[in-house]
Amino acid sequence: MKKILLPLALACTLIGQAQMKEGRVVYERTFRFPAINIDPAIAAQMPKTRTDQYELLFGNGQSLLQILPSLGSDDNTFSTGGMVIRFAGGTNDISYHNFEKGIRIDQQEVLDRSFVVSDSIKTLNWKLSEETKTILNHTAHKATAARISTRSRMTMENGEMKRQEFPDTAQVVAWYTTEIPVPAGPDFQGQLPGLVLEMDVDKGQTIWRATEISPKVNASKIKEPKDGKKITAEEFKKERVRMMDEMRKNMPAGSSIRIQQ
Repeated sequence: MKKILLPLALACTLIGQAQMKEGRVVYERTFRFPAINIDPAIAAQMPKTRTDQYELLFGNGQSLLQILPSLGSDDNTFSTGGMVIRFAGGTNDISYHNFEKGIRIDQQEVLDRSFVVSDSIKTLNWKLSEETKTILNHTAHKATAARISTRSRMTMENGEMKRQEFPDTAQVVAWYTTEIPVPAGPDFQGQLPGLVLEMDVDKGQTIWRATEISPKVNASKIKEPKDGKKITAEEFKKERVRMMDEMRKNMPAGSSIRIQQ
């Protein structure tokens, strides 16, 4: 009798796993602030990291990622020595993915202006490993990739903030589970054959960890964001640079720094 029940129980477990194609995940994201060239006394008072919690909803070949305001920090500014440091990214930022259409739509707020940014899902050159570990009772597989992009660096020269662009390559380590066969996660969605439960970007610069997983989700909430000016990703990049440069020209020297998370 035991020999009959064991395979039956295993089959039921596998069926249950295969059917979980929608759900809700809560992630904890810890961001380590990059070093900036300012007065060491001011730099010593700045926070070294920031931790927020995000909610991922997935189902019907789509996903929606947004911050949890009630759990995350609402304080986006830090003041010291007459200088105000503002951390970019807020409670209105949303990231929507449609895996079947291969599109990504982000709602982002820059200097109190909201944009709806459309782009295609870009794919990194992932290397899948046989290494595994258990995360929230799921077997997670390791995958690594290199993200090649550009990054802005802020420097203070003669009392004036200046922005410099330089090439940036970051190592990405993701842990995904094929037990939940959806290509969703906190970032780089639509690329791996399972739900991403942990991710480390740039050797601890940004770390995501799933803290809760539930098969219950209101699928009607998974829809494209529409609150903002519609713009392409390339147009948004140029517009953001223009807005930031204009802000720096009009503000008193050394009065404000904006850090992108």
